[in-house]
Amino acid sequence: QVQLVESGGGLVQAGDSLRLACAASGHTAGINTMGWFRQAPGKEREFVAAYKWSDDRTNYADSVRGRFTITRDMAKNTMYLQMNSLEPEDTAVYYCAATTRRMNIYATVYYASNYNYWGQGTQVTVSS
Repeated sequence: QVQLVESGGGLVQAGDSLRLACAASGHTAGINTMGWFRQAPGKEREFVAAYKWSDDRTNYADSVRGRFTITRDMAKNTMYLQMNSLEPEDTAVYYCAATTRRMNIYATVYYASNYNYWGQGTQVTVSS
């Protein structure tokens, strides 16, 4: 089992920055990929970014590419999402996810069903 705990959400203004963190514990040695998803009210959960632990490759949703950066601290088993130039459209609950399945960083990472561990979510609200 893997436990994930997110932190760092909050209320900011458009153009501001936030950094989310996701601390992983438990059987982390089996993790293949970790990712961030978000869900806005009335919308489906959508992919934001992913980090493949085995080769440090990353991928992003088009809507956040160039503004968000996903990184990993191996020593702390923690993944981060640095979010810059935030927009009101970024308002959502952000979820950290992890999977022990073998993932394709350019294909299968996009689908929430491929992740078998999830955090509780952290709210990000961007005011205009």
